[in-house]
Amino acid sequence: MVYLTLAGAIASEIMATTCMKYSEGFSRLWPSAGTAVGYLLAFVLLAQTLKSMNVGTAYAIWSGAGTAVVAAIGMLFLGEAVNAARIGGILLIVAGVVVLNLGGASH
Repeated sequence: MVYLTLAGAIASEIMATTCMKYSEGFSRLWPSAGTAVGYLLAFVLLAQTLKSMNVGTAYAIWSGAGTAVVAAIGMLFLGEAVNAARIGGILLIVAGVVVLNLGGASH
């Protein structure tokens, strides 16, 4: 259940960040509202996740997954550059999250 809550937090953060791109500096109402609601939901779900998951693990997964997916959205749908350096950066983010998770849970 904790990973489902974390997945919801990640999805909400991705939605909020994508809406922020379309808000045009918070000058458009609905994308701006989507940004606010998305981040509020993301933080509520992340806070729930932290009740039963280590903060380092949860934050690494949340921020890493969000960063990687938003970068991919930018490249696939928003016309941002696709090059080896950007793809390598995304792979390094994913690798970093995996390495942090391999460190195991502290008790």
